[in-house]
Amino acid sequence: MSNRQTSTDVILIGAGIMSATLGTLLKELVPDWEITVFEKLATAGEESSNEWNNAGTGHAALCELNYTVEKSDGSVDISKAIKINEQFQVSMQFWSYLVNSSLIRNPRDFIAPLPHMSFVQGEKDVTFLKKRFKALSINPLFKGMEFSDDPKRLMEWIPLMMKDRPSNEPIAATRIESGTDVNFGALTRLLFEHLQRQGVSIQYNRSVDNLKRTSDGLWELKVRNADNGSIERHTAKFVFIGGGGGSLHLLQKSGIPEGKHIGGFPVSGLFMVCNNPEVVARHHAKVYGKAKVGAPPMSVPHLDTRFIDNKKSLLFGPFAGFSPKFLKSGSMFDLITSVKPDNLVTMLAAGAKNIPLTKYLIQQVMLSKEKRMEELREFIPDAKSEDWDLLVAGQRVQVIKDTDTGKGTLQFGTEVISSADGSIAALLGASPGASTAVSVMLEVIARCFPQYMEAWEPKIKEMIPSYGVSLLQNPALIQEVHTLTSQTLALSEKVPVYN
Repeated sequence: MSNRQTSTDVILIGAGIMSATLGTLLKELVPDWEITVFEKLATAGEESSNEWNNAGTGHAALCELNYTVEKSDGSVDISKAIKINEQFQVSMQFWSYLVNSSLIRNPRDFIAPLPHMSFVQGEKDVTFLKKRFKALSINPLFKGMEFSDDPKRLMEWIPLMMKDRPSNEPIAATRIESGTDVNFGALTRLLFEHLQRQGVSIQYNRSVDNLKRTSDGLWELKVRNADNGSIERHTAKFVFIGGGGGSLHLLQKSGIPEGKHIGGFPVSGLFMVCNNPEVVARHHAKVYGKAKVGAPPMSVPHLDTRFIDNKKSLLFGPFAGFSPKFLKSGSMFDLITSVKPDNLVTMLAAGAKNIPLTKYLIQQVMLSKEKRMEELREFIPDAKSEDWDLLVAGQRVQVIKDTDTGKGTLQFGTEVISSADGSIAALLGASPGASTAVSVMLEVIARCFPQYMEAWEPKIKEMIPSYGVSLLQNPALIQEVHTLTSQTLALSEKVPVYN
């Protein structure tokens, strides 16, 4: 068993979209820094970033109803939708920069234009959707949004969903053509191919077993080589833990005080995938509905057109499930081993608070295929069981922490945890995740490298014209950003015929 030791400037743990994004940003800012990536699986983007493991296909808050909440006075709060949309615009600008600089080619391999729609049933929800539309459509970020409760118009937009639909219940939808479908698995692989060309060392089949601070201020990682069982020691000035659900355990091993009193709650997902090309061809949109009462935000039902491997696919879900694993390739002991003396009370409080959620997840696990088909038929009334297969998606680990609202609060979102000296950072949480990767990684850079930010700012603004500026307060910049990203989407529209 060897004990090889190497040193580098930056270590990225996990070869997913977050590490790919951070590595690409840093290589543009400081090309001479040495970067090493460790991934426990054999290829990049195989866990949460994989196209079959995530529902995140371009979250821009154009259609996700859970990002616009109805307040007690009846008005609709769109602040979260604005924030997520602006974050997605940042991602689009960066991807456009990479394409226009020929750092990644063929945008059609990872992004395609696709209408985003919200769909509701029943008088109460139709009223809510009208109010949501009124609030969003006057905002420049949501320009071009349409509303209709006319069945004939809806038949033009979503023929698959309207066929054989009973006419006795009010229905309505909003539609915006400027939405996208993003294949984050493909994008992750493209970014790592680019990084490899830039001299980044990407080492697969490598598990980070432990990490500790050395006396000279570096981080030392104990890395297991799955190919031959050897143990390697690697040191770096900066470490980013971007291992999806696996990040929590490594954050705990780092021993930094910022990582204490934090827990994780794993939620698995299932999707129905259509295997009938004739059905797939009749739907062309990403359509979100409303979550059932008591369902967690990540369980909002949606019927998505997806473009995977140059083929048009149709997915419905997600159905929530429970597994104690923190990764799809993880261990059944992940949850129990994440409970430490410092987060025990936090975890117990979360358990007491979330009994209804636990009950909901158990009910979801017990659903038969026919019960799942009944939920699908709320979207596609004439859906046939033989046209749909069940697909197990990736694992999500929701952050549990103590907040102003009390101990053991379950967080729905992504969260960056970093040490006071900026030498290590970890990303925890889930949705909207991948769609906001560039904004989140810029936050990591600003937190961990404040001494360089002034020198780096011109390059960041070259890559992301809206950096440091509110798009809403600069309508001219919104137009500039839309023009820039439209050019990239125009390139991606020159796609082969999907079948």
